[in-house]
Amino acid sequence: MTSRFAMHAALIMLAMLASARAQQQTLAISEIAPGVFMHQGRIALMSSDNDGAIANIGVVIGDRAVAVIDTGGSVREGRQLLASIRAHTDKPIRYVINTHGHPDHMFGNAAFVADGTEFVGHMRLPQALAVRGQYYLDAFRRSMGDALIDDVRIVPPTRLVDGELVLDLGGRTLIVKAWPTAHSDSDVTVFDTATKTLFAGDLVFLRHIPVLDGSIQAWLKLLDDLAALPAERVVPGHGPVSDWPQALAAERRYLETLASGIRKDVIDGKPIAEATKHAAEAERGKWELFDDYNVRNATAAYSQFEWE
Repeated sequence: MTSRFAMHAALIMLAMLASARAQQQTLAISEIAPGVFMHQGRIALMSSDNDGAIANIGVVIGDRAVAVIDTGGSVREGRQLLASIRAHTDKPIRYVINTHGHPDHMFGNAAFVADGTEFVGHMRLPQALAVRGQYYLDAFRRSMGDALIDDVRIVPPTRLVDGELVLDLGGRTLIVKAWPTAHSDSDVTVFDTATKTLFAGDLVFLRHIPVLDGSIQAWLKLLDDLAALPAERVVPGHGPVSDWPQALAAERRYLETLASGIRKDVIDGKPIAEATKHAAEAERGKWELFDDYNVRNATAAYSQFEWE
């Protein structure tokens, strides 16, 4: 009797473990508007502990097809995303749109390579990936480990955006817009006209400190044009879904504070090491990961204002 009970308990435990594993194979996505889903990434640095799952990801389901907006920071995350999509629909995934070329947004691309799937990106994205792709693979292999990086492939866009591109999912239209150099040199946004939902990629940050990999002057100039988009809500590249355009306020404040301070330091002849050490100090405490990115942002801004 005792032996039978132990065997029964063991079977229950195995079933529970199998169920837990099955749940781990999907990525948590929530419906934020009819047919529009998002996964909110952690506000953290990419690591083996979080599978690189730090960026927000979008899924839009039309009558005939599906579009995925960014694929995450590892193929493992990409596969979990694919499983989550399949739990909601069996419609073909026709488009994978990469909002820009940073690893946390596109290391999951390989999970979506299939006949009939187009990869969509900024016209400058292929060049950005050609220049930086191998560097990204090598750098994140060191920080994330072979198990996560072995499956990653740099998958460039097969359809390029210069200006605007309209994608039809069947009863649902997405407008993909290419922007001038700002956060990076290959930023696009995705606007779902049916629900007025804007996927802004890393042109918009909330809670997570903005990260500068392009031009701070151009980014600030671009904010008014971005704010004019007729959206009701925004999915930022990092942080919670928020009302539009109010979501831009904190980012604008940070970039203006950083720019004005660094420009003054350059004019005053303050050396870069001194200028960047206390840059945008008033913003400390208002952003997560401030110490991980602020000096880097200040260094990039200083180099730009030197040649202004």
